[in-house]
Amino acid sequence: MAAKQALNIVKMKQMKANGTPISMITAYDYPSAKLSEEAGVDMILVGDSLGNVVLGYNSTIPVTLDDMVYHTRAVARGAEHTFIVADMPFMTYHASLESSLSGIRRLMQEGHAHAVKMEGGAEIAEVVKASVQAGVPVLGHIGLTPQSVNQIGGYRIQGKDPEDARRLMNDAKALEKAGAFAIVLELVTEEVAAAITRELSIPTIGIGAGRFCDGQVLVYHDVLQYASPYRAKRFVKTYADVGSIMREGIAQYVEEVKSKAFPSEEHVFNADEQVLTSLYGGSKEKVGAGS
Repeated sequence: MAAKQALNIVKMKQMKANGTPISMITAYDYPSAKLSEEAGVDMILVGDSLGNVVLGYNSTIPVTLDDMVYHTRAVARGAEHTFIVADMPFMTYHASLESSLSGIRRLMQEGHAHAVKMEGGAEIAEVVKASVQAGVPVLGHIGLTPQSVNQIGGYRIQGKDPEDARRLMNDAKALEKAGAFAIVLELVTEEVAAAITRELSIPTIGIGAGRFCDGQVLVYHDVLQYASPYRAKRFVKTYADVGSIMREGIAQYVEEVKSKAFPSEEHVFNADEQVLTSLYGGSKEKVGAGS
């Protein structure tokens, strides 16, 4: 079978023009990336949400650039034929342009990402523009921006009043003008997300932003209920419950170890008589004696 052709930013714009939805999923390691690629996903986001779902933090803020490089590199090994976007973590693109580009360089050279994602609107337009001019594809991210959750007052739906809707539209246009190749809209009212999608020439990727974005993104662990306990979210549809299957499988393993049902004869390797004689000076029956 021919290798899958990776998506690129030119094809993404064509998909928007043709009305072909873009599928995107987060992934944080080699097996999740490989399975996602085999399933035919268009893009993989190595999100700083790994802080919540993989590293056990209660937000994305503790995630470091080293964390992102490490996980992006693993994803790149698992999905060699898929377009990979890596998140710029908290406070790595708000100081000097030099430090911002240094972090981007690491994600692309060491992590092997094809693009980076930055949270924010008009206030980060200049760093987006400089990054694009340096040859870096940038995915924007507005609406609920988890890195700013303490500033915006929690995980609130965005675009619920005219002032907020105008702010989101202005942010989206600023990012487009700065050269972003697409924009993630997170927890934005459907009507505002639809209006932004119509206004932009670049694709919008929604998460909790309704039915009219140019694509959708969900977290791998949400799609598969790969968590304990799993907390349902209104904007997420789950397609499998692998968490329960995994827990049940591990519990069965523990039970069989305790009952000595595992390993059984089919799982062992046998030595020949010469080895047994050298060990025990006698018959094979002595193997396991005293157990």
